[in-house]
Amino acid sequence: MKQKNLKGLISEYFIFLIFIVLVVALTILKPSFISPNNLVNILKQASINGILAFGMMFVIIAGGFDMSVGSTVAFTGILAALLGKGDLPLIVPLVVAMLAGLAVGMVNGIGVAIGDLPPFIMTLGSMTAVRGLALLTSNGKPITGISKGYKAVAASSIAGIPMLSIFLVIVIIICAFVLSKTVYGRRVYACGGNLQAARVSGINTTAIRISTFAIAGLLAGLCGFLMTSRVTIGQPTAAESYEMDAITACVVGGVSMTGGVGKPWGVVIGCLLITVIANGLDIMGVSSHWQKIVKGVIIVVAVLIDVKGKTKKN
Repeated sequence: MKQKNLKGLISEYFIFLIFIVLVVALTILKPSFISPNNLVNILKQASINGILAFGMMFVIIAGGFDMSVGSTVAFTGILAALLGKGDLPLIVPLVVAMLAGLAVGMVNGIGVAIGDLPPFIMTLGSMTAVRGLALLTSNGKPITGISKGYKAVAASSIAGIPMLSIFLVIVIIICAFVLSKTVYGRRVYACGGNLQAARVSGINTTAIRISTFAIAGLLAGLCGFLMTSRVTIGQPTAAESYEMDAITACVVGGVSMTGGVGKPWGVVIGCLLITVIANGLDIMGVSSHWQKIVKGVIIVVAVLIDVKGKTKKN
């Protein structure tokens, strides 16, 4: 019995153990990895991907998939940059960016839940279309000249903690509460676990599925606002492959690609793990091209472990 409990604990917290081992190894290889400046840099790098990953988590747990979040980040970033050039209060570009992201998410959700399109096809189409919107809105050029106040959002910190990380913590707390403590959260898991059974039990599965895509779009809009503040320009070609980083963080963090399974703390560790790997490779002078190979391998291995684990349980 004790052996079974030990195996269960190791299985559940395996990703956390991998993360600790990786941090220790990188610290030994490159002591500069653990320097305060680099740790702050890691937190900043992880923040936008982390927020995006939490939106993706809702979609995947509900049995969906969203390839359009990277394009949504670029499009909403352009809108935020255009509105952040003058003397408008910062709440204006923030709200507009999040509402635009919400609209993209709603379109995706309606196409999947009502139009009965496969999530991959629907979001692949919107990924291309929304990227086109970003290029049209910006006339294919970067949007420069955002206000000092807007630039300060990502550059500032509170008690040494980057403002970007504070946004991430707020998102984590809200999302974790919604998934674990609310009826809505339980219904999201139910839709991903068995859509037909959830529908028969009286759950409005159409509304739940649309709402998960809407959440992903809303958080992508927030990321667009924050990314523009961080890089100080609105770039229509920005955030390419961000959707893959978000998916990787979810899958590595234990969110099952077949839906119905996933924990917020796992996504946090998954996001930190991906960021630490990228940061460690940079510090050691490894080509950035290797990062894509590493991420690809990680996705395949994580999904393989998930599939094998489910097969054994069955």
